[in-house]
Amino acid sequence: MNPFIKAVIESCIEVRDLITGSKDMSLFDSFDKGHGGDISSGIDLQAETIFFTNLHSFGSVFSEESGWMSPQGSHNIILDPIDGSDNFASSFPYYGVSVALVVDGNTTEAVVCNLANGDIFVRTANEYYRTSINRYEDKTSVVTNIKSKIGLFEKAPEHPLLGERLMQNKLKYRSPGALALSLAYAPYVKYVLFLGTMRSFDIQAGLYLSQHLYGFQDERYILLSSNKDVFERIRLIVEKEYF
Repeated sequence: MNPFIKAVIESCIEVRDLITGSKDMSLFDSFDKGHGGDISSGIDLQAETIFFTNLHSFGSVFSEESGWMSPQGSHNIILDPIDGSDNFASSFPYYGVSVALVVDGNTTEAVVCNLANGDIFVRTANEYYRTSINRYEDKTSVVTNIKSKIGLFEKAPEHPLLGERLMQNKLKYRSPGALALSLAYAPYVKYVLFLGTMRSFDIQAGLYLSQHLYGFQDERYILLSSNKDVFERIRLIVEKEYF
């Protein structure tokens, strides 16, 4: 297995074991505001330490919690140690890890792991697959779910008028609250839509994983879909009727 991918997955296992095997309530405590602007929790900081320890030999680490943890170089690791921290604190099973390796400005490898159920999505220059944190040697092809009934609209509560317009057009959605995970799951849902601040920790790995889908990204929003008609319908709604 690719050494970087193996190190990332082993780090995910270490964080998963920390979550499931620890009675340390400081995992749920709030600390200072992190580099990305959100309040860091105990699990954010402990997971960050695990990933930095295991990955810093592969490149300079840029983390949501601490920013640049080592000087920026030609090989940079973009890390969100816990995507969906509020979900974790609420025992809502949709939280995980986002890691991307960027070489000379280009993403070359990415992993997104849902720590709650063990799903892992991996993409390199040569492979794209789904696996499990418990059996990560087994690889499953990512196949588009053409029968999906819902999309994922992250930050939907902040955009009620757009949400209403989507529902009027029979474009049902959920808003699970972990953007990196939602981007990774994009092939399995009808669409993924996000409006808000674009932070590399949230989107670097997920966009690389789902780059084969119809996609659009600018400073205002991200839209992904495996269905060209759905993609164009939502773009029309967002561009013509919302902005």
